[in-house]
Amino acid sequence: MTTTPARPVLLTGASGVLGRRIAAYLAGLGWTLRLTDIAPFPDPLPPRSSFTRADLEDGVAMLRLAEGCGMILHFGGVSVERPFEEVIGPNIRGLYHIYEAARREGARVLFASSNHSIGFHERGEALDDDCQFMPDGYYGLSKAYAEGMGRLYWYKHGVESVLVRIGSCFPEPTEERMLSTWLSYGDLCRLCERATLAERTGCCVIWGASNNSRSFWRRDARALIGWQPQDSADAYADAVRGKVSGNPVIERYQGGAYTSFEYSRTAPPPGKLFG
Repeated sequence: MTTTPARPVLLTGASGVLGRRIAAYLAGLGWTLRLTDIAPFPDPLPPRSSFTRADLEDGVAMLRLAEGCGMILHFGGVSVERPFEEVIGPNIRGLYHIYEAARREGARVLFASSNHSIGFHERGEALDDDCQFMPDGYYGLSKAYAEGMGRLYWYKHGVESVLVRIGSCFPEPTEERMLSTWLSYGDLCRLCERATLAERTGCCVIWGASNNSRSFWRRDARALIGWQPQDSADAYADAVRGKVSGNPVIERYQGGAYTSFEYSRTAPPPGKLFG
């Protein structure tokens, strides 16, 4: 089984918490990495890695960074809920530059999508990978758009994508909701490894969550890339029991706190109106 990709791997958002974890893990496997972020890389540079400080909105810079790469792990961009004008540049225009670079190089893309693309589904629902988008803010909306771009580039240009709807990626769960949504750092890193080494992926969706018995999410394409999470939030159940917000909007929906930002309804919606 191949364990090292033939071409370099480009990692955007490399200076962030998740990017640094991924870089260290993949470098430890002997991979050649090109790291980039708008912020400086705060750690010692891993072996066989280079770092370039660049803005996702600089299309020329993205093309240069991706030259010769076979995989782009796209973790860059605005990573929390922010006003629309702050999201649109890096998360929409920057995303276009990533896919154009992938098209030119014949590279695969792993896109760090989010549970916030489907955040207004209720917690009692069990979702498959083809569920309706129900974004819970501008950040989640940008992720839904990005998944659409991944599909466009697959059907029009043959660019493969692994669209990972990340739940809550933290060292450990800190509230009851994360018993359903938690993704361990280790499981995320192994997912990036398998998404890169898989023989083929097409354009597929994977729920970015560990092996949590309380998960909101069911069917996805993990078998296609040979990924199976090894960790579970279940062991933290006693530690987070009772750690809830007390906010009825937050506790109703899968997206948690993001659903409550600037929420202006005076009454809950009367059930699903479409889908």
